[in-house]
Amino acid sequence: MAKRRARAEALERYNRGVNRTSPPAAHRAESAASGKILAIDYGRARIGLAIAQSPHGVAQPLETLERINRNEDMRRLRQLVRDHGVKFVVVGLPLRLDGTRGEMAEEAQRFAQRVSKQIGVPVEMTEERLTSWQAERELEEQFGRRSKAGEMTSKRKASEKVSVDSMAAAIILRDYLAHKATRAEGSAE
Repeated sequence: MAKRRARAEALERYNRGVNRTSPPAAHRAESAASGKILAIDYGRARIGLAIAQSPHGVAQPLETLERINRNEDMRRLRQLVRDHGVKFVVVGLPLRLDGTRGEMAEEAQRFAQRVSKQIGVPVEMTEERLTSWQAERELEEQFGRRSKAGEMTSKRKASEKVSVDSMAAAIILRDYLAHKATRAEGSAE
């Protein structure tokens, strides 16, 4: 229990650092409660995206952006935020299995800070471990595997738009929304 509390406190410190240029916490909560939420699974080659219509909505994989460069990536994200009317962004924080921060966690935090500053919507980071692995399992379950000959099954063709990265972002968002709902229920009692 103490480990979980320590991790939650560390994550809260990350979020305070990420949101230095964002609106205060009360405004972030208001934004999240009143609009669409975008989740980002940050990677060096690709950025997985998922969206929920509200904090009570269902997390749905959106698309995967192939990384080009920082400026172009931010331009495309800014456009996507405008097009979808996103009011709040959640970025996955890829901690190591032992809960410590590694190089990718540092990169994800810097990325979240850029999103907050350059796109101008509130950003919160949420712990994510093994979401890509979980996404691969869920995609295999839903759409089957490739055959040995390399041909895709008809189910697989339907899933081409759903990449592992966008599914991982949907898992990040689903877990984030579930965590927020649990915290809200706990504070209501």
